[in-house]
Amino acid sequence: MARTSSDIALRARAADEASARPKPRLDLFKFVPFRLNRLAAEVSSALSVEYQERHGLDIPAWRIIATLGFRNDACSAQYIAQCTRTHKSTISRAVTMLLSDGLIERVENAADRREFRLQLTRKGRALYEELFPQLLRREDEILACLSAQERKQLSTLLGKIEQSLDLIQTSEEADAKQAY
Repeated sequence: MARTSSDIALRARAADEASARPKPRLDLFKFVPFRLNRLAAEVSSALSVEYQERHGLDIPAWRIIATLGFRNDACSAQYIAQCTRTHKSTISRAVTMLLSDGLIERVENAADRREFRLQLTRKGRALYEELFPQLLRREDEILACLSAQERKQLSTLLGKIEQSLDLIQTSEEADAKQAY
C-alpha cells in the first residue's frame, strides 16, 4: 500500500502532538518507597532526641544498643548491620565508640574462636532499660494521630509488606534462624 503525502503529514502531525503532550512524571510524594523512607527518617529523628541529647548517642549507636538489648545472647556486628539495615562501616565506627564508652563488650564466640560477638555491659544494659520506656512513650506520641484500630491496621499492613520482601518480623524468628 503506497503512502500518500497526506498520510505522511497526518502521521507527522500526530507524532508532533504526542511529543508536545507533557510526559507523565513520577510524583515522589505519592511514590510509596519515597514516602516510607521519608517517614522512617522523620520518626527516627524524632526518637533520637531521647538518646542523642541526654546520652550523646547517635542513631547507629542506639541501633546497636537496641539490638543487643532485645536479644538474650551476644551477636555479631554483622547481625546488627543486617538487622538494622545499617552499613557495616557505620556499625563498626559505632561499635568502637560504644566499646570505649564501656556500654558494650566483646565476647569470644565459643563455636568459632576467630569471631567475637557483642553484648551490653552492665552500664549498657542500664542505659537500655532507662531508654526503651521513654522511646515507647515517644512512639505513642507519634502514633497518637491514629485510633487503636488504625494502629492495628498499620501494623498488619507493614507486616504484609515485610513478608512480601521476606523480612524477618520477630526477634524469636531472628533467634531461631541464628542470623538475620
